[in-house]
Amino acid sequence: MMDYALLILRLVIGVTFMAYGSQKLFGWFGGYGLNGTAQWMESLGMKPGKLTAFGAGASELLGGLLLVLGLWTGIGAALIILTMIVAIATVHGKNGYWNGKGGFEYNLLIIAAALVLAFAGPGSISL
Repeated sequence: MMDYALLILRLVIGVTFMAYGSQKLFGWFGGYGLNGTAQWMESLGMKPGKLTAFGAGASELLGGLLLVLGLWTGIGAALIILTMIVAIATVHGKNGYWNGKGGFEYNLLIIAAALVLAFAGPGSISL
């Protein structure tokens, strides 16, 4: 059953982050695309905006894809963890814990889940 549990966790987190990355890079799923995300990143003081937007989108897309495939799971998890740490440091940390107030609750849950995958590995239902 553990292999199925790891598969479910990998798929939910992986597909979600592939979608987040696609929003940033391509404007899919209601996202702003690279230029819009770059403007938002610059408004947060992250310059150059286009480079930081590409880095965030690529980390989310690649990290999510690696989790979905169960390939280099530790690297995929690290990319997602890094993205969440940056999100906490630049946007959510100052708002406290609770997500309803813009805090880092959701980010911390994702970090914990990604750490579980990094430590446990992808399970046998993987590449």
